[in-house]
Amino acid sequence: MSRRCEITGKGVLSGNNVSHANNKTRRRFLPNLQVTSLLSDILGSEVRLRLSTRAIRTIEHNGGIDAFLLGTPNTKLTDEGRVLKRRIERARAKRAEKEAA
Repeated sequence: MSRRCEITGKGVLSGNNVSHANNKTRRRFLPNLQVTSLLSDILGSEVRLRLSTRAIRTIEHNGGIDAFLLGTPNTKLTDEGRVLKRRIERARAKRAEKEAA
């Protein structure tokens, strides 16, 4: 499993540890990833995702996973995010079709 946020694509960065004597050794900066379940009102079920804490805060700020994905352009989403967005759009279209009939 890669260390990458499934919505924003935030991943591992690299840099240096720099000692007092100015010795440089390589290090990795890992993203703060959490496995979380978010309730999708349109799908009617929970969606389990591995997200960075910043992405979780952004999703909550935007009113949930549905509102966040539908309001975010596809160019800013990862492949997993686009797949989930398509599922939500299809479910929303089906629900609207049922209500119209």
